[in-house]
Amino acid sequence: MDIQSPSGRILVVEDEESISEPFAEALRRAGFEPLVTGTAAGALELAASEQPDLVMLDLALPDGDGRDVCRELRRNSDVPIMMLTARGTEMDKIVGLELGADDYVVKPFSAAEVISRIRAVLRRCNRAEPGREKPLRAGAIELDPGARIARAAGRELELSRKEFDLLAELMRHAGQVVKREDLMSEVWDTNWFGSTKTLDVHIGWLRRKLGDDPADPAYIETVRGVGFRFAAPEVEEP
Repeated sequence: MDIQSPSGRILVVEDEESISEPFAEALRRAGFEPLVTGTAAGALELAASEQPDLVMLDLALPDGDGRDVCRELRRNSDVPIMMLTARGTEMDKIVGLELGADDYVVKPFSAAEVISRIRAVLRRCNRAEPGREKPLRAGAIELDPGARIARAAGRELELSRKEFDLLAELMRHAGQVVKREDLMSEVWDTNWFGSTKTLDVHIGWLRRKLGDDPADPAYIETVRGVGFRFAAPEVEEP
């Protein structure tokens, strides 16, 4: 008997019915409401009209590239996106994450495993309650967890969800070393299935947006073999 999950609308964008139909049924059994389309146009239309809680997006679609759909979704929405593809190279995953995807699933896949990962992504996205955590300030960096706004010297930063959560976790422990495994647990969930290389990729993107030089960092220091430390000595309330 399946354990029922809190209801959520999952948009499945997959043109192969042999994949989408059984997976949609697995989602129903798990307590989710599946919305299914096989085209890029259908994905954008349903995302706008139905406001799904998560989008599972195939890259190879008959009328377009799923990466273009991901870009378009990210223009107006912060909806969690899991990319689905037959390609599984490290570069494909990095490109997907750089476009704003929250996770990456390679075909063939286990429905039970993917549903577990969907639950993990939704837990992370729903974990923070707006307004409960006070704004943080460390050096020239200001971060408001409730409003999900980050600024560097007064300039608002355009951060992905993962970049924001990673910066928030580092700033909460400014001046302290945060272990790699603790960052993965907090930002990517304790049941993260992928390589920890994604942490290094996101640290690199975050450094670039902060204007931080990894050779002489003003903010994010690498503690080799252990983790990372936000260089400001303390976090102050504005």
